[in-house]
Amino acid sequence: MSKYKVLGLMSGTSLDGLDMAYCHIWEENGHWNFQIKQTKDIPYSDEMRDYLKNAIYLSEADHAQLHQDYGKWLGEQSEQFINELEDEVDFIASHGHTSHHRPEDGITFQLGDGQLLANTSGKQVVCDFRTKDVSLKGQGAPLVPIGDRLLFHEFDFCLNLGGISNISFEKNGERIAYDIGMANMPLNYITHQLGLSYDENGKLARSGSLDHNLLRKLNSLEYYNLPYPKSTGYEWFTSEVVPLIDASSGSHADKLYTLIHHNCEQIAFVVHKHSSKPKNKMLATGGGALNQFYMDTLQEKLGPNIELTIPEKILIAYKEALVFALMGVLRLEGKTNVLRSVTGATSDSCSGEVFFPIEG
Repeated sequence: MSKYKVLGLMSGTSLDGLDMAYCHIWEENGHWNFQIKQTKDIPYSDEMRDYLKNAIYLSEADHAQLHQDYGKWLGEQSEQFINELEDEVDFIASHGHTSHHRPEDGITFQLGDGQLLANTSGKQVVCDFRTKDVSLKGQGAPLVPIGDRLLFHEFDFCLNLGGISNISFEKNGERIAYDIGMANMPLNYITHQLGLSYDENGKLARSGSLDHNLLRKLNSLEYYNLPYPKSTGYEWFTSEVVPLIDASSGSHADKLYTLIHHNCEQIAFVVHKHSSKPKNKMLATGGGALNQFYMDTLQEKLGPNIELTIPEKILIAYKEALVFALMGVLRLEGKTNVLRSVTGATSDSCSGEVFFPIEG
């Protein structure tokens, strides 16, 4: 039994910062196990957040510079965190930060130069987990379902509520997963207008009331009618969703209330559609799981036959970083870490690029 000691790095579409999770991962008796030993969150400065948020609009040269600058910054943060640990780190598994994601055009790009990350941190790096799948005509997303299957198999549904909401579950012996739609992205868009980082526990949303016109327009978005596999991101949000939010005459609280109800209705629709047992268990993680009003509304929409589990806070916040650590382990072992049944690719793949530090 080999125990891997991995630093997983994750930066998501919500753009709140870099999640770092130092994990022990091992396989025993045919089952994968994990311990999240230590974590750290590095909030983005306003400058860094704007830089990453607007990366899609940069020229080719400026985008390449950001790729290098961000890779070096990731290396610096990793080195500092590793120095705080009282343990060894075998390697770093980095998701990077997605700047472009248009799988229908064969394009996906994760910022954070792997070679510079390795050079700066002094550690072996596994990164760029999406490109190979897109080259195999897959969506390159979502990637977390391999972790759901191997680490959280006791749950019928695994829901992640980051900037985007995505879900995964087993169906006819295959793992199915896709992006349902939005989660925190529109909520953060509204709270930032108020000078707030987020709506703590959904207190502001809870004080609002339903904007029926906005709800109807949100529920009519074409994305929800597309068959899976499918994935979405910031481009869809800015082009399709932001205009609807901006056109609403409701208060900020009403918009938050309506968006949470909209999101929960879409999640419940998917769960009920794919539920094959009288009783089901669902695991909810990601920042949305920390929002009590969100969770209360979701349980209400799911109904009594779906048991919603909110795990300990460390798993809620760092599950994605954990799964990328696992994906790094699988990559180094030469095992499948991206599932064709999830992404729509022509085959499963063992994805990720490996970099070793170069001195000088």
